[in-house]
Amino acid sequence: MAVFKVTKDNFDEVKTSNKTVLIDFYADWCGPCRMVSPIIDEIANERPDVLVCMVNVDEEPALAQMFDISSIPTIVVMKNGEVVNTSIGARAKPIILSWLD
Repeated sequence: MAVFKVTKDNFDEVKTSNKTVLIDFYADWCGPCRMVSPIIDEIANERPDVLVCMVNVDEEPALAQMFDISSIPTIVVMKNGEVVNTSIGARAKPIILSWLD
């Protein structure tokens, strides 16, 4: 499954998803974000049970503000519309996967 690009206009789909939601807050100019991006793509392809999303903080400042994003990359995991985990900085794939279970 492809990564879902989140905007303020489609965020309700994310918030009301029955799946666990993984959101990567990033920017195109961010080096660590570019390191995490392939991992996010892999997870999206390997875990159809998870809604894997990306939010470009430069294009969606309102969403970044809603989640109090102060540094990127920030990865947020949501279940049933509630944030259950937030991590700032690049992380290895096994660590990110451990947050999903």
